[in-house]
Amino acid sequence: QVQLVESGGGLVQAGGSLRLSCAASGRTFSRYAMGWFRQAPGKAREFVAAISWISGSTNYADSVKGRFTISRDNAKNTLYLQMNSLKPEDTAVYYCAASAAFLPVLRNEYHYWGQGTQVTVSS
Repeated sequence: QVQLVESGGGLVQAGGSLRLSCAASGRTFSRYAMGWFRQAPGKAREFVAAISWISGSTNYADSVKGRFTISRDNAKNTLYLQMNSLKPEDTAVYYCAASAAFLPVLRNEYHYWGQGTQVTVSS
């Protein structure tokens, strides 16, 4: 089992920045690929970004490429998502997730999920 707890969400104006964190406990964090997903009201949960467990390879949704950066600190068992140039359409609950796959982008490839943190971007 892997337990994941997100933090760092909040209310920010368009153009601003936020940094989300995801603290992991349980099984060896460094052995899992990690990802961020988000879900806006009335919409399906969508992929945002992923990072592999060993090489640090990353993948991003087109909608956030160039604005968001995913990173991890295996020594601290923590995953991050730096979000810059935020837009109102980035408003959603953001979830971190862990996967045994290499660099997964599909929701069903992830085995463990956090409870989510709300990000609201005002115009």
